[in-house]
Amino acid sequence: MSDTKPVSNWATDFDVFDQQYVNDPYSIWAVLRDECPMAHTDRWGGSWLPTRYEDVTAIARDIEKFPSRFGISVVPPANPLDANSQPGFLPYGVPPISSDPPLHTWTRRLLLPWMSPQRTLTYESMTRDLCNRLIDGFIADGNADAAADYAQQIPVRVIAHILGVPESMSDSFTGWVRDVLEFAYDEERRRRGMTGVIQFFIGAIAERKLNPGDDLISELLQAEVDGEAVNESVILGMCGLLLIAGVDTTWSSIGSSLWHIASHPKDRDRLINEPDLMPTAIEELLRAYSPVTMARRLGEDVEYNGCPMKKDERILMNFPGANRDPEVFENPDEVILDRQLNRHVAFGSGIHRCAGSNLARMELRVAIETWLERIPDFEVSDQTKVTWAGGQVRGPRTVPVRFPSVS
Repeated sequence: MSDTKPVSNWATDFDVFDQQYVNDPYSIWAVLRDECPMAHTDRWGGSWLPTRYEDVTAIARDIEKFPSRFGISVVPPANPLDANSQPGFLPYGVPPISSDPPLHTWTRRLLLPWMSPQRTLTYESMTRDLCNRLIDGFIADGNADAAADYAQQIPVRVIAHILGVPESMSDSFTGWVRDVLEFAYDEERRRRGMTGVIQFFIGAIAERKLNPGDDLISELLQAEVDGEAVNESVILGMCGLLLIAGVDTTWSSIGSSLWHIASHPKDRDRLINEPDLMPTAIEELLRAYSPVTMARRLGEDVEYNGCPMKKDERILMNFPGANRDPEVFENPDEVILDRQLNRHVAFGSGIHRCAGSNLARMELRVAIETWLERIPDFEVSDQTKVTWAGGQVRGPRTVPVRFPSVS
Protein backbone atom coordinates (compact mmCIF):
# COMPACT_ATOMS: atom_id res chain seq x y z
CA MET A 1 0.00 0.00 0.00
CA SER A 2 1.32 3.45 -0.89
CA ASP A 3 0.04 7.00 -1.26
CA THR A 4 -2.03 6.16 -4.38
CA LYS A 5 0.53 6.83 -7.10
CA PRO A 6 3.81 5.10 -8.01
CA VAL A 7 7.05 6.67 -6.85
CA SER A 8 8.44 8.91 -9.57
CA ASN A 9 11.80 9.71 -7.98
CA TRP A 10 13.12 8.22 -4.73
CA ALA A 11 15.08 11.38 -3.92
CA THR A 12 12.07 13.70 -4.13
CA ASP A 13 9.04 11.41 -3.93
CA PHE A 14 9.87 8.43 -1.71
CA ASP A 15 7.21 6.32 0.00
CA VAL A 16 8.19 3.89 2.77
CA PHE A 17 4.94 1.99 2.18
CA ASP A 18 5.69 1.42 -1.52
CA GLN A 19 6.11 -2.30 -2.21
CA GLN A 20 9.48 -1.79 -3.90
CA TYR A 21 10.77 -0.08 -0.76
CA VAL A 22 9.28 -2.75 1.51
CA ASN A 23 10.81 -5.59 -0.50
CA ASP A 24 14.26 -4.08 -1.12
CA PRO A 25 15.08 -0.80 0.63
CA TYR A 26 18.81 -1.57 0.53
CA SER A 27 19.33 -0.78 -3.16
CA ILE A 28 17.30 2.41 -2.79
CA TRP A 29 19.41 3.59 0.16
CA ALA A 30 22.61 2.83 -1.75
CA VAL A 31 21.61 5.11 -4.61
CA LEU A 32 20.36 7.85 -2.31
CA ARG A 33 23.57 7.92 -0.26
CA ASP A 34 25.49 8.83 -3.39
CA GLU A 35 22.94 11.05 -5.11
CA CYS A 36 20.72 12.52 -2.39
CA PRO A 37 21.59 11.48 1.18
CA MET A 38 18.70 13.56 2.59
CA ALA A 39 15.71 12.52 0.48
CA HIS A 40 12.37 14.32 0.75
CA THR A 41 8.77 13.55 -0.10
CA ASP A 42 5.52 15.50 0.01
CA ARG A 43 3.55 12.31 0.64
CA TRP A 44 1.82 11.78 3.96
CA GLY A 45 2.28 15.40 4.98
CA GLY A 46 5.97 15.62 4.08
CA SER A 47 8.99 13.64 5.32
CA TRP A 48 12.79 13.57 5.17
CA LEU A 49 14.82 10.36 4.87
CA PRO A 50 18.52 10.47 5.78
CA THR A 51 20.52 7.46 4.59
CA ARG A 52 24.00 8.09 6.01
CA TYR A 53 25.09 6.93 9.45
CA GLU A 54 26.50 10.35 10.32
CA ASP A 55 23.24 12.16 9.58
CA VAL A 56 20.93 9.60 11.18
CA THR A 57 22.85 9.53 14.46
CA ALA A 58 23.31 13.31 14.56
CA ILE A 59 19.58 13.88 14.11
CA ALA A 60 18.65 11.22 16.66
CA ARG A 61 20.89 12.85 19.29
CA ASP A 62 19.80 16.42 18.61
CA ILE A 63 16.76 16.68 20.88
CA GLU A 64 16.83 20.49 20.75
CA LYS A 65 16.27 20.81 17.02
CA PHE A 66 14.42 17.51 16.67
CA PRO A 67 12.46 16.99 19.92
CA SER A 68 10.11 14.07 20.49
CA ARG A 69 7.28 15.91 22.20
CA PHE A 70 5.53 16.72 18.91
CA GLY A 71 5.04 13.06 18.03
CA ILE A 72 6.86 9.90 16.98
CA SER A 73 4.77 8.73 14.04
CA VAL A 74 6.35 7.56 10.81
CA VAL A 75 4.75 9.46 7.97
CA PRO A 76 0.94 9.36 7.92
CA PRO A 77 -0.50 12.55 9.40
CA ALA A 78 -2.43 12.32 12.68
CA ASN A 79 -0.77 9.04 13.54
CA PRO A 80 -2.11 7.69 16.85
CA LEU A 81 1.36 7.75 18.39
CA ASP A 82 1.59 11.51 18.00
CA ALA A 83 1.63 13.18 21.38
CA ASN A 84 -1.41 15.31 20.63
CA SER A 85 -3.52 12.81 18.69
CA GLN A 86 -5.25 11.21 21.70
CA PRO A 87 -5.78 14.19 24.03
CA GLY A 88 -8.54 12.47 25.99
CA PHE A 89 -6.47 9.37 26.75
CA LEU A 90 -2.79 10.10 26.12
CA PRO A 91 -2.11 13.75 26.97
CA TYR A 92 1.52 12.79 27.69
CA GLY A 93 1.94 10.64 24.59
CA VAL A 94 3.71 7.32 25.05
CA PRO A 95 6.70 8.17 27.26
CA PRO A 96 9.58 7.91 27.41
CA ILE A 97 9.99 7.70 23.64
CA SER A 98 7.50 10.46 22.79
CA SER A 99 8.81 12.86 25.42
CA ASP A 100 11.80 15.03 26.20
CA PRO A 101 13.42 15.67 29.60
CA PRO A 102 12.32 15.84 32.34
CA LEU A 103 9.35 13.52 31.58
CA HIS A 104 11.57 11.32 29.44
CA THR A 105 14.19 11.04 32.18
CA TRP A 106 12.04 9.70 35.00
CA THR A 107 9.72 7.53 32.90
CA ARG A 108 12.73 5.82 31.36
CA ARG A 109 14.22 5.38 34.83
CA LEU A 110 11.05 3.55 35.92
CA LEU A 111 11.23 1.14 32.98
CA LEU A 112 14.95 0.35 32.96
CA PRO A 113 15.00 -2.00 35.99
CA TRP A 114 12.50 -4.26 34.20
CA MET A 115 14.79 -4.38 31.16
CA SER A 116 18.16 -4.69 32.91
CA PRO A 117 20.52 -7.57 32.05
CA GLN A 118 19.86 -9.13 35.47
CA ARG A 119 16.05 -8.89 35.18
CA THR A 120 16.14 -10.11 31.60
CA LEU A 121 17.83 -13.32 32.74
CA THR A 122 14.75 -14.08 34.86
CA TYR A 123 12.63 -14.10 31.68
CA GLU A 124 14.95 -16.45 29.80
CA SER A 125 13.60 -19.74 31.14
CA MET A 126 9.99 -18.92 30.31
CA THR A 127 11.07 -17.67 26.87
CA ARG A 128 12.91 -20.92 26.14
CA ASP A 129 9.94 -22.97 27.35
CA LEU A 130 7.68 -20.92 25.10
CA CYS A 131 9.92 -21.48 22.08
CA ASN A 132 9.94 -25.22 22.71
CA ARG A 133 6.14 -25.31 23.04
CA LEU A 134 5.76 -23.49 19.76
CA ILE A 135 8.12 -25.90 17.99
CA ASP A 136 6.24 -28.85 19.51
CA GLY A 137 3.21 -27.64 17.61
CA PHE A 138 4.72 -28.09 14.13
CA ILE A 139 7.92 -30.15 14.30
CA ALA A 140 6.09 -33.35 13.31
CA ASP A 141 4.73 -31.70 10.15
CA GLY A 142 8.10 -31.20 8.46
CA ASN A 143 7.13 -27.65 7.52
CA ALA A 144 6.10 -24.41 9.18
CA ASP A 145 5.92 -20.67 8.76
CA ALA A 146 8.97 -19.52 10.71
CA ALA A 147 7.48 -16.02 10.92
CA ALA A 148 3.80 -16.56 11.71
CA ASP A 149 4.10 -19.85 13.64
CA TYR A 150 7.19 -18.94 15.62
CA ALA A 151 8.77 -15.47 15.48
CA GLN A 152 5.50 -13.58 15.77
CA GLN A 153 4.37 -15.67 18.75
CA ILE A 154 7.31 -15.00 21.07
CA PRO A 155 7.64 -11.28 21.95
CA VAL A 156 3.93 -10.72 22.50
CA ARG A 157 3.82 -13.45 25.14
CA VAL A 158 6.99 -12.23 26.86
CA ILE A 159 5.58 -8.70 27.04
CA ALA A 160 2.28 -10.08 28.37
CA HIS A 161 4.26 -11.82 31.12
CA ILE A 162 6.01 -8.59 32.11
CA LEU A 163 2.76 -6.66 32.16
CA GLY A 164 1.03 -9.39 34.11
CA VAL A 165 -1.77 -9.80 31.58
CA PRO A 166 -3.22 -13.07 30.21
CA GLU A 167 -1.28 -14.84 27.47
CA SER A 168 -4.71 -15.52 25.94
CA MET A 169 -4.72 -11.85 24.87
CA SER A 170 -1.76 -12.43 22.55
CA ASP A 171 -3.79 -12.59 19.32
CA SER A 172 -5.63 -9.38 20.21
CA PHE A 173 -2.36 -7.64 21.08
CA THR A 174 -0.83 -8.79 17.80
CA GLY A 175 -3.76 -7.47 15.80
CA TRP A 176 -3.71 -4.08 17.52
CA VAL A 177 0.04 -3.67 17.08
CA ARG A 178 -0.17 -4.52 13.37
CA ASP A 179 -3.00 -2.01 12.96
CA VAL A 180 -0.92 0.75 14.57
CA LEU A 181 2.39 0.05 12.80
CA GLU A 182 2.06 -2.09 9.69
CA PHE A 183 -1.20 -0.48 8.54
CA ALA A 184 -0.48 3.05 9.78
CA TYR A 185 -1.55 4.46 6.40
CA ASP A 186 -5.09 3.17 6.99
CA GLU A 187 -6.74 5.69 9.32
CA GLU A 188 -9.54 3.34 10.34
CA ARG A 189 -7.20 0.46 11.17
CA ARG A 190 -4.65 2.49 13.08
CA ARG A 191 -7.40 4.16 15.11
CA ARG A 192 -8.94 0.75 15.82
CA GLY A 193 -5.59 -0.62 16.94
CA MET A 194 -4.76 2.27 19.23
CA THR A 195 -8.26 2.32 20.68
CA GLY A 196 -7.96 -1.39 21.45
CA VAL A 197 -4.63 -0.87 23.22
CA ILE A 198 -5.87 2.13 25.22
CA GLN A 199 -9.14 0.56 26.31
CA PHE A 200 -7.43 -2.67 27.34
CA PHE A 201 -4.89 -0.91 29.53
CA ILE A 202 -7.50 1.38 31.06
CA GLY A 203 -9.19 -1.80 32.28
CA ALA A 204 -5.92 -3.43 33.32
CA ILE A 205 -4.88 -0.38 35.37
CA ALA A 206 -8.26 -0.26 37.12
CA GLU A 207 -8.04 -3.99 37.92
CA ARG A 208 -4.48 -3.71 39.21
CA LYS A 209 -5.45 -0.87 41.54
CA LEU A 210 -7.80 -3.32 43.25
CA ASN A 211 -5.58 -6.39 42.96
CA PRO A 212 -1.89 -5.45 42.65
CA GLY A 213 0.55 -8.15 41.59
CA ASP A 214 4.20 -8.71 40.77
CA ASP A 215 4.14 -6.98 37.41
CA LEU A 216 5.10 -3.73 35.74
CA ILE A 217 1.64 -2.16 35.84
CA SER A 218 1.36 -2.72 39.59
CA GLU A 219 4.82 -1.28 40.20
CA LEU A 220 4.09 1.84 38.15
CA LEU A 221 0.90 2.40 40.13
CA GLN A 222 2.88 2.19 43.37
CA ALA A 223 5.78 4.36 42.17
CA GLU A 224 6.36 7.93 43.29
CA VAL A 225 8.24 10.71 41.54
CA ASP A 226 9.19 13.73 43.67
CA GLY A 227 6.88 12.44 46.38
CA GLU A 228 3.84 12.15 44.12
CA ALA A 229 2.12 9.18 42.48
CA VAL A 230 2.60 8.77 38.74
CA ASN A 231 -0.28 10.17 36.71
CA GLU A 232 -2.39 7.31 35.35
CA SER A 233 -2.33 8.84 31.87
CA VAL A 234 1.46 8.56 31.94
CA ILE A 235 1.20 4.91 33.03
CA LEU A 236 -1.30 4.27 30.25
CA GLY A 237 1.10 5.69 27.68
CA MET A 238 4.06 3.74 29.08
CA CYS A 239 2.13 0.45 28.93
CA GLY A 240 0.97 1.18 25.40
CA LEU A 241 4.53 1.92 24.35
CA LEU A 242 5.86 -1.29 25.87
CA LEU A 243 3.33 -3.33 23.94
CA ILE A 244 3.64 -1.52 20.63
CA ALA A 245 7.41 -1.07 20.69
CA GLY A 246 8.23 -4.44 22.20
CA VAL A 247 6.26 -6.75 19.94
CA ASP A 248 6.53 -6.06 16.19
CA THR A 249 10.13 -4.84 16.46
CA THR A 250 11.41 -8.01 18.10
CA TRP A 251 9.38 -10.48 16.09
CA SER A 252 10.65 -8.75 12.94
CA SER A 253 14.25 -9.27 14.11
CA ILE A 254 13.60 -12.93 14.94
CA GLY A 255 11.81 -13.53 11.64
CA SER A 256 14.48 -11.77 9.57
CA SER A 257 17.23 -13.73 11.31
CA LEU A 258 15.52 -17.09 10.75
CA TRP A 259 14.90 -16.18 7.12
CA HIS A 260 18.61 -15.39 6.72
CA ILE A 261 19.75 -18.59 8.43
CA ALA A 262 17.32 -20.68 6.37
CA SER A 263 18.55 -19.00 3.19
CA HIS A 264 22.29 -19.24 3.97
CA PRO A 265 23.25 -22.81 4.91
CA LYS A 266 26.90 -21.90 5.54
CA ASP A 267 25.87 -19.41 8.20
CA ARG A 268 23.42 -21.94 9.64
CA ASP A 269 26.18 -24.55 9.90
CA ARG A 270 28.56 -22.08 11.53
CA LEU A 271 26.03 -21.21 14.21
CA ILE A 272 25.51 -24.91 14.94
CA ASN A 273 29.18 -25.88 14.92
CA GLU A 274 30.54 -22.71 16.55
CA PRO A 275 28.19 -21.90 19.45
CA ASP A 276 30.66 -19.34 20.83
CA LEU A 277 29.92 -17.32 17.69
CA MET A 278 26.37 -16.54 18.82
CA PRO A 279 27.02 -13.17 20.61
CA THR A 280 28.69 -11.54 17.61
CA ALA A 281 26.24 -13.23 15.24
CA ILE A 282 23.30 -11.71 17.11
CA GLU A 283 24.81 -8.22 16.78
CA GLU A 284 25.47 -8.76 13.08
CA LEU A 285 21.93 -9.98 12.41
CA LEU A 286 20.61 -6.95 14.30
CA ARG A 287 22.78 -4.68 12.17
CA ALA A 288 21.93 -6.26 8.84
CA TYR A 289 18.20 -6.58 9.43
CA SER A 290 17.45 -3.65 11.73
CA PRO A 291 13.66 -3.37 11.66
CA VAL A 292 12.89 0.07 13.08
CA THR A 293 12.75 3.47 11.38
CA MET A 294 11.57 5.90 14.03
CA ALA A 295 10.43 9.42 13.22
CA ARG A 296 9.86 12.75 14.90
CA ARG A 297 7.38 15.39 13.81
CA LEU A 298 8.78 18.90 13.57
CA GLY A 299 7.19 21.53 15.81
CA GLU A 300 8.73 24.42 13.88
CA ASP A 301 10.73 25.16 10.75
CA VAL A 302 14.36 24.04 11.04
CA GLU A 303 17.34 23.64 8.74
CA TYR A 304 19.74 20.73 8.67
CA ASN A 305 22.79 20.79 6.39
CA GLY A 306 21.04 23.11 4.00
CA CYS A 307 17.76 21.19 3.99
CA PRO A 308 14.77 23.46 4.80
CA MET A 309 12.51 21.32 6.96
CA LYS A 310 9.01 22.64 7.61
CA LYS A 311 6.80 22.50 10.67
CA ASP A 312 4.68 19.31 10.84
CA GLU A 313 6.97 17.44 8.44
CA ARG A 314 8.57 14.27 9.72
CA ILE A 315 12.23 13.40 9.96
CA LEU A 316 12.73 9.65 9.69
CA MET A 317 15.59 8.31 11.77
CA ASN A 318 16.55 5.63 9.31
CA PHE A 319 18.57 3.35 11.60
CA PRO A 320 18.40 0.41 9.15
CA GLY A 321 19.87 2.61 6.41
CA ALA A 322 22.59 3.87 8.75
CA ASN A 323 23.57 0.27 9.48
CA ARG A 324 24.24 -0.33 5.79
CA ASP A 325 26.48 2.72 5.30
CA PRO A 326 29.78 1.65 3.65
CA GLU A 327 31.56 4.61 5.26
CA VAL A 328 31.08 2.90 8.64
CA PHE A 329 30.70 -0.83 7.89
CA GLU A 330 32.98 -2.79 5.60
CA ASN A 331 30.96 -4.78 3.06
CA PRO A 332 27.75 -3.53 4.67
CA ASP A 333 25.40 -5.65 2.59
CA GLU A 334 27.17 -8.85 3.56
CA VAL A 335 26.24 -10.67 6.76
CA ILE A 336 29.54 -11.47 8.50
CA LEU A 337 28.72 -13.48 11.61
CA ASP A 338 32.08 -12.82 13.26
CA ARG A 339 32.20 -9.11 12.40
CA GLN A 340 34.31 -7.49 15.11
CA LEU A 341 33.84 -3.77 14.51
CA ASN A 342 30.09 -3.31 14.70
CA ARG A 343 28.86 0.05 15.98
CA HIS A 344 25.33 -0.61 14.77
CA VAL A 345 22.37 1.53 15.79
CA ALA A 346 19.63 -1.07 15.52
CA PHE A 347 18.36 0.13 18.90
CA GLY A 348 18.67 3.80 18.07
CA SER A 349 21.05 6.47 19.27
CA GLY A 350 21.05 9.16 21.92
CA ILE A 351 18.79 9.46 24.97
CA HIS A 352 15.90 7.73 23.20
CA ARG A 353 17.89 4.58 22.51
CA CYS A 354 15.64 1.53 23.02
CA ALA A 355 15.18 0.81 26.72
CA GLY A 356 14.32 -2.81 25.92
CA SER A 357 17.51 -3.70 24.03
CA ASN A 358 18.58 -6.30 26.60
CA LEU A 359 15.19 -7.99 26.41
CA ALA A 360 15.17 -7.97 22.61
CA ARG A 361 18.68 -9.46 22.45
CA MET A 362 17.69 -12.23 24.85
CA GLU A 363 14.54 -13.10 22.90
CA LEU A 364 16.43 -13.15 19.60
CA ARG A 365 19.22 -15.31 20.99
CA VAL A 366 16.93 -17.80 22.73
CA ALA A 367 14.65 -18.04 19.69
CA ILE A 368 17.57 -18.88 17.39
CA GLU A 369 19.30 -21.22 19.85
CA THR A 370 16.11 -23.18 20.54
CA TRP A 371 15.22 -23.47 16.86
CA LEU A 372 18.70 -24.71 15.91
CA GLU A 373 18.69 -27.21 18.79
CA ARG A 374 15.38 -28.68 17.68
CA ILE A 375 15.49 -28.08 13.92
CA PRO A 376 19.12 -27.78 12.78
CA ASP A 377 18.42 -28.79 9.17
CA PHE A 378 15.92 -26.45 7.54
CA GLU A 379 15.54 -24.24 4.49
CA VAL A 380 13.08 -21.86 2.88
CA SER A 381 10.70 -24.02 0.91
CA ASP A 382 9.70 -21.31 -1.57
CA GLN A 383 11.38 -17.90 -1.65
CA THR A 384 8.55 -16.52 -3.78
CA LYS A 385 6.18 -17.12 -0.87
CA VAL A 386 8.24 -15.02 1.55
CA THR A 387 6.45 -11.72 2.22
CA TRP A 388 7.59 -8.61 4.05
CA ALA A 389 5.80 -5.83 5.88
CA GLY A 390 7.19 -2.32 6.00
CA GLY A 391 6.57 1.21 7.08
CA GLN A 392 7.83 1.95 10.55
CA VAL A 393 8.90 -1.64 11.21
CA ARG A 394 10.19 -3.94 8.47
CA GLY A 395 10.15 -7.68 8.89
CA PRO A 396 8.91 -10.86 7.24
CA ARG A 397 5.25 -11.78 7.58
CA THR A 398 5.58 -15.24 6.02
CA VAL A 399 8.68 -17.46 5.85
CA PRO A 400 7.69 -20.98 4.71
CA VAL A 401 10.37 -23.50 5.74
CA ARG A 402 10.76 -27.27 5.46
CA PHE A 403 12.77 -29.71 7.51
CA PRO A 404 12.89 -33.43 8.38
CA SER A 405 9.82 -34.18 10.45
CA VAL A 406 10.26 -35.49 13.99
CA SER A 407 7.44 -37.54 15.47
